[in-house]
Amino acid sequence: MIDFSAYLRRIGGAGDGPPSAESLRLLHRAHVERVPYECLEIWLDRPTSVDPAESAGRILRGRGGYCYHLNGAFSLLLQGLGYRVTRHFGGVQGNAERPAGVDGNHLVLTVSGLPTAENPGGGWLVDSGLGDALHEPLPLVEGVYRQGPFSYGLRPSEVAPGGWRFDHDPRGSFLGMDFGPESVEMTAFAGMHRHLSTSPDSGFVRVATVQRRDAAGVDILRGLVLTRVGDRENRLTVETPDDYFALLADVFGLTLDDVGPAGRAALWDRLVTAQEAWEASRS
Repeated sequence: MIDFSAYLRRIGGAGDGPPSAESLRLLHRAHVERVPYECLEIWLDRPTSVDPAESAGRILRGRGGYCYHLNGAFSLLLQGLGYRVTRHFGGVQGNAERPAGVDGNHLVLTVSGLPTAENPGGGWLVDSGLGDALHEPLPLVEGVYRQGPFSYGLRPSEVAPGGWRFDHDPRGSFLGMDFGPESVEMTAFAGMHRHLSTSPDSGFVRVATVQRRDAAGVDILRGLVLTRVGDRENRLTVETPDDYFALLADVFGLTLDDVGPAGRAALWDRLVTAQEAWEASRS
């Protein structure tokens, strides 16, 4: 079990009323603004699981995670607040060179039973684990949706019959995401999580990524390069470990209180080595 009151405090106390489309919107916004998308546990050599309660505990201790952690924990919170939540098998398509598919590299949530005038069916795409994408839920109605400076598309999936396709903004870090209609258990993601957290081919293993979405844009830290996309466009390279850990705390709310001096030094060394290898590959 998790402490739902503490979880709500962690995300600013928003949306703690009875289930409604507006409360769901407030909860989603608060979650993506205060709980960063990040894979630093991999770079700290601290294995994680897809267990939602474990993920929620880590969030309560001031950390974030990627889709299995963020959406897994968020699904528990929503269920605890009385929402009808379904977990789905999804697949993120990084670019046009890779075919669209649903291979379980992404956990998707939908919430049902919350009709509005614009969404009489009452179904919503809820996704706090897409990094630089959704700020608010999307109605499960085909169309184009504007959120801050970004435009998203939602349409029936061409690779998952009965499912949906999310098309990212052209400035986003991936092309789109498909998900199937079936409900799945968290254990269905264990194998892909193991691959994403350990394989040299995994983007999480190759690049230490941290992202935080807000109403006006997104902050993205890849390795030692911080980028702002949205209301303004800028980029800087972090030069010192003090600057790196200060940036994590100030921009992303990651104080890493549970990481001692030796762990921080080891993380910095790995980041510098990866940055140097990336720069050498481009020369």
